[in-house]
Amino acid sequence: MSTLAEAVGTIRAVRRRGFVRSRSVSLVLCLAVAAIFALSLAVGDFEVPLGDLPAILFGDGSGRAAHVVLELRLPRALTGLLVGIALGMGGALFQRLLRNPLASPDVIGVTQGASASAVTGIVLFGASGALVSAAALAGALLAGLTIYLLARRGGVSGYRLVLIGVGVGAALSSVISYLMTWADTTLAQQALVWLTGNLNGRGWDHVAPLAVALAVLVPAALLSSRALIGLQLGDDTAAGLGLRVERTRMLLLLIAVALAAFATAAAGPVVFVAFVANPIASRLTGARGGLVPAALTGALVVLLADFTAQHLLGPQMPVGVVTGAVGAPYLLWLLATANRAGRI
Repeated sequence: MSTLAEAVGTIRAVRRRGFVRSRSVSLVLCLAVAAIFALSLAVGDFEVPLGDLPAILFGDGSGRAAHVVLELRLPRALTGLLVGIALGMGGALFQRLLRNPLASPDVIGVTQGASASAVTGIVLFGASGALVSAAALAGALLAGLTIYLLARRGGVSGYRLVLIGVGVGAALSSVISYLMTWADTTLAQQALVWLTGNLNGRGWDHVAPLAVALAVLVPAALLSSRALIGLQLGDDTAAGLGLRVERTRMLLLLIAVALAAFATAAAGPVVFVAFVANPIASRLTGARGGLVPAALTGALVVLLADFTAQHLLGPQMPVGVVTGAVGAPYLLWLLATANRAGRI
């Protein structure tokens, strides 16, 4: 009896330490995100003192500084913040639900669906602005639905869904390449800028739809996190715990696809953020962690990448260039180590 009590006490202590560490990491990530966000508002060709930001943000500022912060820098920074949250949380849902580190919207075709649809709108119909974002959103949702239906036979397997997603993504990439080759030079250049993943020129019309979407999707993802833990134990165990496995998995996949779709619609395909956010958060928390650390890590990655692109590489450098330069080596490392371990 005492042995059982000691075991229970040990488990509680371990869980308590994990909880404290996860909350501590989340707090540090919040502070880091807030610091980079403030620097994004203050640093530029027109310098704004950090001490002036509270007055400007709460409506007491005026003049050129207020215009630069509120109309030029704040929408861009908020778009980057929200895109990072969406991609970080969406990537964590994909990877944990499918139990595969390669399962992110960049790899399994969701982002390519958004890109193909957006490029089609730009090249064939001359779309711009909100129409391109709407096309990207529809394309991502359609690609996600197609991949799910193709992988559904006999129950969705994470390995099968990733393979089908890679195949669908390759086919959509071919469509993009064909359209870019066939397109007029001006339209091809416009499409290429969008395909890189870009926060340049983002305004309040980009912030508003993304903020509304996240106000619905983020609470839905957090409320479904307990079901996610059950599904990670395997379908049989999850069914034994009373979960409706296929219905729950489809709901979580829908949330993950929607998060990636709205993020891509707002900023284009900012590659590898969804791919790296969850592994980084898991290493920081010392466990599989929760969705919140992954979301905060995604926000930090996007804001840091955009700050680097603006102030270290050039004022018009797309954020996707920086995230791609960081994420591609990580993907190669993951494939190499997984292959040596016999997991791929």
